[in-house]
Formats: sequence, structure tokens, C-alpha cells
Amino acid sequence: MAHNQSYITATGRFLPGEPVKNDEIEERLGLIGGRPSRARDRVLNQNKIIERYYAIDSAQQTQISNAAMAAEAVRAALTHGRVDFNSIELLAAATSQADLPLPGFASMVHGELAANVCEIASFGGICASSVAALRHASMAVRGGDVKQAVMVASEFASRLMKASRFEAQGYGAEKRLPFETEFLRWMLSDGAGAFLISNRPRPRELSLAIEHIELKSYAHQYPTCMFVGRKANRTEPVPQSWLDYPSYEAASSDGAINLQQTVDLLPDVVRMCVSGVFELVEAQKIKPDSIDWWCTHYSSHIFREQALELFERGGMPIPEDRIFSNLATVGNIGSAAFPVMIDGLLQSGQLKAGQRILCIVPESGRFSFGYVVLKVIGEDAGDEADKRGDAGKSRNLHANGVPPVPDIQTCGSELEHTLVRQLAIVWNDFQNRLRDVPIVSKIYNGGLTIEEYRELLFNLRQQVIDGSRWISRAASNVTSENFPIRSAFIGHSSDEHRDFEMIERDYVSIGGQLETIQSGTKNIGSAALSEYILSRASRENPFDLVGAMFIIEGLGRSVARDWGERIRDQLDLDESQVSFLMYHSESDDIHFQRLDATVQSGVLTPSLVEEIVKAAKVVARLYALQLEELGNS
Repeated sequence: MAHNQSYITATGRFLPGEPVKNDEIEERLGLIGGRPSRARDRVLNQNKIIERYYAIDSAQQTQISNAAMAAEAVRAALTHGRVDFNSIELLAAATSQADLPLPGFASMVHGELAANVCEIASFGGICASSVAALRHASMAVRGGDVKQAVMVASEFASRLMKASRFEAQGYGAEKRLPFETEFLRWMLSDGAGAFLISNRPRPRELSLAIEHIELKSYAHQYPTCMFVGRKANRTEPVPQSWLDYPSYEAASSDGAINLQQTVDLLPDVVRMCVSGVFELVEAQKIKPDSIDWWCTHYSSHIFREQALELFERGGMPIPEDRIFSNLATVGNIGSAAFPVMIDGLLQSGQLKAGQRILCIVPESGRFSFGYVVLKVIGEDAGDEADKRGDAGKSRNLHANGVPPVPDIQTCGSELEHTLVRQLAIVWNDFQNRLRDVPIVSKIYNGGLTIEEYRELLFNLRQQVIDGSRWISRAASNVTSENFPIRSAFIGHSSDEHRDFEMIERDYVSIGGQLETIQSGTKNIGSAALSEYILSRASRENPFDLVGAMFIIEGLGRSVARDWGERIRDQLDLDESQVSFLMYHSESDDIHFQRLDATVQSGVLTPSLVEEIVKAAKVVARLYALQLEELGNS
């Protein structure tokens, strides 16, 4: 099984309606018994929330469903990522309470999106359920099961907080609502956040590499802290659920469907959350010195202060200017708080490539905690692509920035399809390996120097100059009955003669000396690549070299222009100084037509398919080695 990296390549949020200020909350949720709350100001003063969003209007009528909010957040993420939902293979959705008890929340969100068939997964819980959903989606991408996934978390808490619900239970002017329930009226609000998760970072814009995810539960050590139900009665042999009542009305009347918080347990939640960070540090899963941003979901400012004090005591002081939170302006939206917080940090313009973010997502439900380490990948300015105008429009890339698999056209036989499928697998593995090569990483993520570009051209020239040699040798070893294939090889050899001259011109144009590149020697990767291909070309009817051509010409067709544009933009070069890379995106279309002719010629056999695929694997490994060995000529 492949083990790819996974990246958050786009984020999205949906916050319903207009922001609701503190003095408007009771107008929106309703006065219980016509009387203002005595606890409101106290709670708001502690949590420091200034405004939040509700999906109900001032008549306490629902304006949009929970599933629809989640779908809107997904659409926002996909729009930002310039990806159509039909390319999404997995939807992981989290919420505390869905619109319906059944079916699962992900089913309802998928239905709202009205998109193609995909895998879905529903996650219940409270705040940390979004981390569980992210972990599931990330593991599916890292494992190679899917290339792109969406994680969305959404909450609709206000429906549980409207005055009519409590008045029906007899609360009002004479009977005050218990603080454990009223506390949450001033804490919780509505909204949704989503992540687009891909196996490649997004070109030209910031992505977040998902470096580590950990979930810890201490439910075996602590009682329930936040729950929907009636407060536990220790004399009952079995805790009574709202489903145990003779009717829904009886359950409602007894407060068995109220959302409640055991407030006196909250300091323990903070303490255990911080302790979880210390455990990760001791296990060397988190290095505090490497963390640039602390994104902690906390429901109240007072808990932030308690946590900072605990970190200080534990020898991990956290600079105030490295803590990011948008609690004050979006409210506490439970499981959606985590993705909405990361969306806010990304949109703030404060992130720089190479920085790391530690996300801490405590869940008071029954002491569950999510910890996520993200690394910022890409360019520092998220609007950099816009600054370059139309420069990138011609890139032969999918919307998620993954180079498309070079396509071989077939006549439709099953053997041809088998070959194409297996070559596609080799190509994807090659791309995974290639993106880890240092110079390729710099091309995509920034930091390339003019000297490194010269070194790239220097080494490519030594390999390319042998290209026409091995193709000519292969053509000379094709027997007469396969004359059409021989002609295609000869035509390909003629083209290759011009390529190394183009590399030389680019090299000289960026300060290199012609005699230096012309007298250059191969590095060990280039030498191994040339010797392997030349040895295969020396055999009779060396059709397995279709695999070699697939990799080498596929790079030109699918990647070269993208590399050329990135190098041009990073180093502020003219297009004429990246002419070799730019040319290949067009010339290799013709080369692939010759590959098509070979595949469609009728020479394929099951054993030849195996040989072609093996040759592709070997050449892919050696080509990556060639780039890894830059500077070691």
C-alpha cells in the first residue's frame, strides 16, 4: 500500500445570517418567561465572545438545516481549491447533533451536495469529532485509497437553546433554568467549516501538510461533562436515557433532551488537555521549539488563561503573539470551531512557508482531546497566483495541482487497458517519489537558486544527449516485420538531437559557460539510467522501452511546462531562458502519438506488458536518482 503525504489544500466556512451581538442574543433565542437572564452577562464576560451566528431567526424558526450549512462549507472549500465535487472520493462529516437521528450526517450532507457517488463516513461526538473526521480522511489519502477527500464539521446548537423549549418544561418567571443548561445558551452558536484534503500540495498557494494527528480519550477516568440528557441520578441502577421514557413528551418535560454542562468539571478538562500535550512532547511526537502557531479551540477566554498558566508551569511558555483564535468573532461552534479556526488563520495572511501549527481541540463531553500538527507548504502569499496574471493558465495540471497521468491511446483491447492501468500506477508512485527529491521540492515550494537551476540543466544535458543514441540503437534492432514501429523510433531519435542544444542555450543564458556543460560528466543516477536503457535497446525488438519512453516523455508532457513556469517566476527569468522545459510540453505530445502507435500495433503480449511495466519502474527509480544526485557529477 502506498504511503503518501496528505495536505489541506483549501478551506471553507459557512456562518449563517448576520453576526449577532451580545445584546441581541436573547432577542434571537427568546426570553424565557419574558424575563432577561441573570447569568448572561457573567458568562459573556468570561468567554469574551463579541459576536456569533445563528441559523434561526428572531422567531426561532430554522432558516437552514445543519446538513445544508455543511454543504455550503464544502462548496466554499471546493471553490477556493478550484475543484469540482465530482473528483472527491471521500466525504467525512462530523457534528454533535444532526438534523435527523438517522441516517448518518454524512449521508444527509452528501444528499445536499447532489454530487457523484463517493465514499462517506459520519462522525459523532462534540468538538473533537472534527479531528476524528480529519484523521479518517487523511489516512485514506495517505494510504493511497483516495486522492482527494473532504472533511466537514457543522453545528446547529441554537435549536436546543430557544426559549419555547424551556418554557414547555415549566421554566419562566417563577422557575429559573438551571445554570448547567443556561450556561450553554451564552456559549454555543452555529456554523460549519470544511477542509479539502489532497495527496499533493496546491501549486502557487499555501497548503498545510498534515504531519501528525492524535486523539486521546480519558473517558475511563472521568464522568460525563457535557451531554444531552437528564442529570445523572446516582441512585438509579441504569442511567435513564430520553429513549427510556414512555413518550417523547415525557422525556422533554423532564429535561431529558436538554443540553447540559457539568461546569465544575471544566478545570479538569483544561488540565487534562494540557497534560495531553506534555505526554506528546515526552513521547517526542511534538517538539515545542518547532511550533510557530498555537491554534487552540477553547470555549471561553477564562479557559485560555488557565491553560497558559499550566503550560508556563510545565516549562512551555507560549508567546501571546503566536496564539490564534477567532472565538470572539465567530463564537463557539463546537466541532466546526477547528476547521473554521484554521480557515481564519489561512486567510489572515500571517502564515509563512515552513511554519508549523499545533492545533489543540479539547472536548468536554467526556474528556476527549484532538491534537494536530500542520506544516505550512508553498508560497508565503496566498494571492501570488493572481499577481502573475495569466502566466499559469496553460498548465497541464488537474485542479488539485497533481500532474495528470500521461495518457496512452489504445484500440480498446483488454491487454492494452491492462498496460495503461499498470503504467498509471507506476506513474503515480513515481510522482510520489519525485516530489520528495530536494530540487523538485524547491521548484514547487520555493527556495530554488539560479545555481541550482544551472545544475539541473547541466545534469539533464548529460542524460538527454544519450537519448538519441538509445532510441537510434533501439530502432536499428527492430526487425523488418515491425517496420512501422521502427519508423516511429527513428522519428523520435531525430527530435532528440535538438533537445540537448536547447539545454545548452538555456544554460548559457543564465550565466553558465558552454564549454563547462559540453565537457560535463554524468552523475551516478544519469550514468545508471543511460546504461540501463542502452543495454535494453541493444536487444532484438526492444519494445519494453515503451515503459522507459512513457516515464521520460511523460515528464515532458505532464510536468515540464509547470516546472518551467515555476522556475521562470521564482528566478524572474524570461521564457527564452526556460525554453527546454517549455518546449517539451508541446513536443512530447507528438512523442506520445508514437507511443500510441507502438501500443496499438498488435505486438503486445502478456509477457511484454510485464516487461514494459518493469522497464517503467526501473526508469522511474533511476530518473529520480538522477535528480537526487545533482551536484555529484
